[in-house]
Formats: sequence, structure tokens, C-alpha cells
Amino acid sequence: MRRPTDSGDRPSRLSIFLRRQKRLLRPALLLVVLVVAGVVCATALRHFGSDPRFAPLRGRIINMLPLRITEIDVTGCVLTSESALQQALGARMGDFILGFSVTAARERIDALPFVDHSVVERHLPGTIIIHLFERRPFAVWQNHGHFMLIDRDGNQVRDQGMTGKDAEAFMQLPLVVGPDANIAAAALIDELSAQPEVRSHVVAASRVGQRRWNLTLRNGTTILLPEGQEVAALKRLAQLQENIKILDRPVIAIDMRLPDRLIVRENPVAPNDSDRDDTPPQADPTGDQAPAAPWLSSPDTGPRRRRA
Repeated sequence: MRRPTDSGDRPSRLSIFLRRQKRLLRPALLLVVLVVAGVVCATALRHFGSDPRFAPLRGRIINMLPLRITEIDVTGCVLTSESALQQALGARMGDFILGFSVTAARERIDALPFVDHSVVERHLPGTIIIHLFERRPFAVWQNHGHFMLIDRDGNQVRDQGMTGKDAEAFMQLPLVVGPDANIAAAALIDELSAQPEVRSHVVAASRVGQRRWNLTLRNGTTILLPEGQEVAALKRLAQLQENIKILDRPVIAIDMRLPDRLIVRENPVAPNDSDRDDTPPQADPTGDQAPAAPWLSSPDTGPRRRRA
């Protein structure tokens, strides 16, 4: 015979439910504990990372970590210098790769003068890959007072004017001046590049009559190149620079238009009354402005001609 059950000893529905869900409650509580611990650790690390007192300790910890940068691959780098790219990257071989910021490096690289945009990737365990997409300006063309970047064919390259990284590009590229200078610039710049001892002194090239060039040097000297004979004239000039440092001399102009002589215009000296010459300079039959006397005239290094 079964004895009646006391309803007061029967477990509640809540206790039955909690017993059934015990397996789920334990992982949930553990998850909450881990989240709280993570927040506390993140706050402590943020303070630890920003406090300069812990800088030596941070450096030691980082040096003990694995995953070092062992390779940096760069593609598309033509106009951008290696030193400028290295500085913008902000990382070197052996640095901790997880401490390298891809976003910050990309922003710095994109700000370089000749870079249109870049792609920076981090590949664990130790490789950084950089893809550069450069603008290809070849020179700066000044025409009617307006400056613009041009490519090798003389076409305008997109720029934002004389501001930001475009201003840096303007400062680094050769300057050509005058109508038609953009079309003829490539040939002249290539010829100058073949004579680096001459090009290092040149700051601008002016197109004269759409047929020949005048070069302006850093010291203000003007070199009048012959029409159609630029290669021979620049070789001759490079030889003179090697022999007598002619490009370093304080002269006003070096006229190379005559094939058999070199005419150098020196800085004028205040004449005495007895040496005064009131004869006006004669016009240049070629149509270019003729430099005024006094002159040094010879095939290369001949004697000075004095006025009577």
C-alpha cells in the first residue's frame, strides 16, 4: 500500500530547471569572468603602454617576442627613393611585425611626392609587401607663368598645384621653360643625364625660338647651346668642367653657338674713364639676344681679347 506524498517536500519548478541547466550555467559564468578579466587587462595594458616610465620594460618584452620582420618586398618603385620609402614605412628588418601598423605606413607612403597610392600588406610570420602605384611626372613645364607637371611625352600629369607633395615633386624635377619646351624636354634631359657633372649644375632649361636651348646654372650663369648640336656641346662642356671647372666660375654667360670657339661673358668691372666705350652692342644675326662684352673668346681656352 503506497503512502501519500507530502506536497511540502516536492522540489520547486525553478530548482528542477536550474538542475537541468547546470551544464550551461557553468560555461556562461566562466565566460563572464573572462570578459571582466579581459577588460581589466586591456585597461592596465593601455596605461602600461602610454606611461613613459614603463618604456624600457616594454622594449624588453617586445624584444623577447617572436615574429620578427625578415623580409620587405617592394614593387613599382621607380621614382621614389629607397631612403624616403624606408622612412615612410617606419619599420626595419628585425622589428616586431605585430607592432607594425599597416594603416599608418600606407598613409605615410601615400604622402610621398611621386606616389599616387600604395598597398601595404603584412604576411605572417615575417614578411611585409609594398605595392607602389606612382605618378610618372618627368619634368616641370613653365609656360606663360603657369607651372605644371608633364610626363615624358610632354602631356600634363594630374597634380594639385604648388601644395603638399606636389610642391616636393616640383622642387625635385628639372624645369623647362617656354612654348614647345614640353615637347622637346625629353631629348634634352636625356642628353643632360648622360653628362651628370653638367646636369648637377643646371636648374632650368629655356626654349629659345622653338629651336634651341639656354641652360641656367645654380650660380646664375646662362649657357647658350647651339641648335641641333646639344650632344656635342654638352660633351665639350663636361670636358671643360673636368679640366678647368668652368661651371664653377662666376661668369654671366657661356656662348657655345659657334662651332669653332667658346665665348665667355665675365662679370662687368666698373670701367675707367679712359677705357669707356660708348659703342652700342650689335644685334645678334641669329635672332637671339647677344651677350654684351667684355668677352673671352677662343676655341676652348684661348686668350682674352681686350678692347682698344
